[in-house]
Amino acid sequence: MRYMQAGDQQLVLLDPDHSTLRQLVQQAGFSCEIVKESRRVSLEVRALESSGPLLLFDASDPANLGWFSRCQFYVDSVSGVVLQTPLIVANCFEGGELVRDRLRVSVATELPAAFRLPGRRSLTEQVVYALIYNLLTALQETGVALCGTTGIRPLTGTKRKP
Repeated sequence: MRYMQAGDQQLVLLDPDHSTLRQLVQQAGFSCEIVKESRRVSLEVRALESSGPLLLFDASDPANLGWFSRCQFYVDSVSGVVLQTPLIVANCFEGGELVRDRLRVSVATELPAAFRLPGRRSLTEQVVYALIYNLLTALQETGVALCGTTGIRPLTGTKRKP
């Protein structure tokens, strides 16, 4: 992690280690492909033992009320941003069809120096590793709520029209 001055704005530059990312993704029960882009690192993750779809569900569906109350992570369906984190998720498609056991998770690597996680916690690579691990674990165990009805599509629960 380092700081950069861009005009009058100070940025935090994260540089997550690819081998560490790959190792923690495997510990969470996923395989991954890592792509480094100009301002983010993207991981395309797939469950190693597919026991059904990942638990990314539509929070507006009344049938999911029990899951919603247990969630640690909430995703804005329009932008894919995992709320109050530097993470962004996107659906994966194969042959035009939604793949329910795979998801793209991106980590923003340039953030304002004032960016804080809930609890006023500052951001470091170690915190990003923990966030990714916890998100992947939630996708298999407790569920991640998708807030909104456009953009990102749920992977489990009632099927919604694209």
